[in-house]
Amino acid sequence: METIDYRGFTGTAEVDLDRGVCRGKLLFINDLVTYESDSVSGLKAEFQAAVEDYLETCKSLGREPQRPCGGQFNVRIDPALHRAAILRAHRDDVTLNRVIARAVEAYLTPIQAVNNHHVNITLQAPQETMETVLASGSGEQWRNFNYVQ
Repeated sequence: METIDYRGFTGTAEVDLDRGVCRGKLLFINDLVTYESDSVSGLKAEFQAAVEDYLETCKSLGREPQRPCGGQFNVRIDPALHRAAILRAHRDDVTLNRVIARAVEAYLTPIQAVNNHHVNITLQAPQETMETVLASGSGEQWRNFNYVQ
């Protein structure tokens, strides 16, 4: 499902093949706000108009519009996982909220492929042993090592 955003609101962007229209609704609020257009290009304008209408309607009714994703939600997890999260928070000297926020951030952050990386390895070998390897011609990959004495 495609989504579109405007003024902090997110809406769906769907095609109704039976009716031949593009349509959508505001997500993450309890009020039902829908919009539709005869064209894909017009759907975004109708979505924005629906958000503006929603905000005006709430104002005229004297109530605050619902704000999607206000930063609080209930999570139900296995008690053992709950305990492990609290223990991790205690060990890290942070709040349970911070542990959960970090976990969600990690889940939502795409894993980047590692193309170029460097590894530092410390070998303890007599310098003459390394010189012998390099002199033999079989240790070309070791040529850039720094010798620490």
